[in-house]
Amino acid sequence: MLPKLLNSSSDNFFVLAGPCVIEGEEIVMQIAERLVKICSTYNIPLVFKGSYKKANRTRIDSFTGIGNEAALAILAKVRDTFNIPVVTDIHTEEEADLAAKYVDVLQIPAFLCRQTDLLVAAAKTGKTVNVKKGQFSSPASMQFAVDKIVQSGNDQVMLTDRGTMFGYQDLVVDYRSIPIMQSFKVPVIMDCTHSLQQPNQTSGVTGGNPQMISTIAKAAIAVGADGLFIETHPDPANAKSDGANMLHLDEFEQLMKQLVAIRKAIR
Repeated sequence: MLPKLLNSSSDNFFVLAGPCVIEGEEIVMQIAERLVKICSTYNIPLVFKGSYKKANRTRIDSFTGIGNEAALAILAKVRDTFNIPVVTDIHTEEEADLAAKYVDVLQIPAFLCRQTDLLVAAAKTGKTVNVKKGQFSSPASMQFAVDKIVQSGNDQVMLTDRGTMFGYQDLVVDYRSIPIMQSFKVPVIMDCTHSLQQPNQTSGVTGGNPQMISTIAKAAIAVGADGLFIETHPDPANAKSDGANMLHLDEFEQLMKQLVAIRKAIR
């Protein structure tokens, strides 16, 4: 199932892809240009992803952004330059109206998936709303997040699985979540990078397991996920956020080629 905003006849999965955070215009446009080229080659509908603000950081000295308006303007430039939809996270009701002026999809972070006022505010913008399943939530419980948005007058909802807490410093992916959440009649996405985070490290910097990204992605497509969420960067080691679990941009095309083959095989 493709979300309406993609307006595509493709029978492929779609991807939400881009850097974790908007670091600056030059690098964002570089990443977007490569992603557009790759996704066009394999007929994969693309939504460009970038957080304009990182509100959930472990340490107070962690990078949070280049400024709200500046980062949102870069996302709008990506949309207008490449004619693709863009998505960003929001964290408060006030941010919903601000971000909606620049982007096509408002994303609700996993930790905030139960925040009724936030979900309602996002719904009322009329934008597509992508809700990440909380690490603490069952897939069945996400029906209520969908209901909050739909009952607020917006039926353009997507759900994203990003793993479930397994102890203090690890996550596991339960692929039963995909068909369970698809039963709510919404597109379901697998977050292939955040599901490999290793949170709560003693250093205050989240770790990751990026060598398993292709495993998570391949299994999700085999199960029948509608879309994939993948954070990618040309230099993950020096990315300003979540570098430990991002896919290197140079590996993106080969992974897409493999995933398209899997999609064709299961079809």
